[in-house]
Amino acid sequence: MNALDNEAIRIMEVGARVRIIESVVIYHHPEHRNQPLDIKGQEGEVLAIVTEWRGRPISANFPILVKLGPKLRVHLQEFEIEVI
Repeated sequence: MNALDNEAIRIMEVGARVRIIESVVIYHHPEHRNQPLDIKGQEGEVLAIVTEWRGRPISANFPILVKLGPKLRVHLQEFEIEVI
């Protein structure tokens, strides 16, 4: 992760409304369990930006936790979403 990536993550705040702009296939959707589901175009809310674990800094591969529905949360990269 370079300095530009860190800046992009800092701009995106917890609570921001976001839209998924890249094709992301998940298999853990509660209504489509174990079936591929592309979530491109869905909107949600940033719940957390994962930068530390147990007080230690980490470099998470998918640092942005987004809530897409009452039961669905996904970890995404900054280039996969846009703030709306």
